[in-house]
Amino acid sequence: MILHSVLMRLKAAVTGEEKQSLFESIVALKQVIPGILDIKYGPNVSPEGLHAGYVDGFAVTFESPEARDAYLVHPDHVAVGERIVSSLDGGLGGLIVFDLQV
Repeated sequence: MILHSVLMRLKAAVTGEEKQSLFESIVALKQVIPGILDIKYGPNVSPEGLHAGYVDGFAVTFESPEARDAYLVHPDHVAVGERIVSSLDGGLGGLIVFDLQV
């Protein structure tokens, strides 16, 4: 399995409603892209204070590296990804992606 973790530094102007809508569009990918086992999202809750401004994120669990690779190029993911990037402070600079084999 692959745990695909995405940390985001959203623009200050993004409202709570816009953020919720963005996360809902990410969760909806599970219904259209094969191989997604689970999607979780939310704010950073670590008390360590080491978030470097990346205070929101989500994690997608894939059944295999191949499922993750298919997700990356899937048109629905590409569309959601563009929406995410347009909501970030600094565009792609407001994004960290980290994949773990679990």
